[in-house]
Amino acid sequence: MAECDPIGNHNVLLVDDDPFMLKLVTAALKVTGIERVVTTESGKEALRLIDERKDFDVVLCDLNMPEMDGLEMLRLLGEAGFGGGVILISGEDARILDTTLSLAKAHDLNVLGAIEKPVSPDALSALLPKLQVRETARGARPSIKIEEDELRAGIENDEIVVFYQPKVSVATKALIGVEALVRWRRADGNLVPPGFFIPLAEDTGLIDALTQSIMDQAINQAGNWARQDMPVKVSINVSVDSLDRLDIPALILAAAEKAETDPALLMVEVTESRLMADIAKPLELLTRLRLNRIGLSIDDFGTGHSSMEQLKQIPFTELKIDRAFVHGAATDHAAQAILGSSVELAKRMNMTTVAEGVETQADWDQVAALSVDLVQGYFIAKPMPEAEFTDWARDWRAAN
Repeated sequence: MAECDPIGNHNVLLVDDDPFMLKLVTAALKVTGIERVVTTESGKEALRLIDERKDFDVVLCDLNMPEMDGLEMLRLLGEAGFGGGVILISGEDARILDTTLSLAKAHDLNVLGAIEKPVSPDALSALLPKLQVRETARGARPSIKIEEDELRAGIENDEIVVFYQPKVSVATKALIGVEALVRWRRADGNLVPPGFFIPLAEDTGLIDALTQSIMDQAINQAGNWARQDMPVKVSINVSVDSLDRLDIPALILAAAEKAETDPALLMVEVTESRLMADIAKPLELLTRLRLNRIGLSIDDFGTGHSSMEQLKQIPFTELKIDRAFVHGAATDHAAQAILGSSVELAKRMNMTTVAEGVETQADWDQVAALSVDLVQGYFIAKPMPEAEFTDWARDWRAAN
């Protein structure tokens, strides 16, 4: 991610069908120090300019426009891979703005926020410093083309590495566990984000080999930490595509025995949004894990379509609430309501609650007020390789 330029250096595209509003917002931008403003009354013209110039750092877009409204423009910006900041402008009520913000984020846009009309310099000044221009801000999002043979070789050559992100107690700030997150460090030293190779692994049948590599590393690390007087529960993500393999419990237990790791230090996370078409084999597999004292976590809770049924059938011990209902919940009443009801449901079912995406003090204070058990997110720490995590953990324990 590129460093932020001074605000005055930003190139801004302002889109609104009202000429008066264009003049008003342009004037407000100048008060904040921004002089380079291009205006247009058309969403189609805005997209043409973005494609032609490729130098806009921020797009301010009205929602209510004829011919192409702001919702369609957001979708097309996402499809084009626009990496600059996006600020929404509207006279609609707060709920519509909040929903539109969620839509923009779903399109993987770099959303800075929303401003209700009339737009003021103070409102702009509050949002513009949030801009972090992605590497793709001045062009389409780069793609990493990976072939099946490359990924297979990467797995076979031990290029798959595990990063660890801590989970800490809200009540005591004690380090309770970590989530093991996969990375691919290629021979040239570059890290490939998981989004570029996990879908390929699932599509090509390499997901089992990939999962095995992650499990072996994470389980071995859990044992090492326990022997260093730092027993933490290590959570391992298992793809739904692997849940028809009835040998997974035996593989995990064998790896734990080899690493001299207590199975009670292990947790298997399953993503709720993809769980689960055929329940028979996964239900047997997951129940067998619990019989062997391995924890079960339902990840991204609230993003799928059959949450209640899965909670009833599967003996989960932990419920991870998706960051969409955590980050910013202090000022988002809908997210706050979903967060609160999820916590209450988990407590009624005697499950530990984990709030993902805690990125600010306000996020921490909100989940603390709702008696969430554990938190995970950049407010605590980013995912780290083993050596960096071990140093961080020692410092954290000493400070807390």
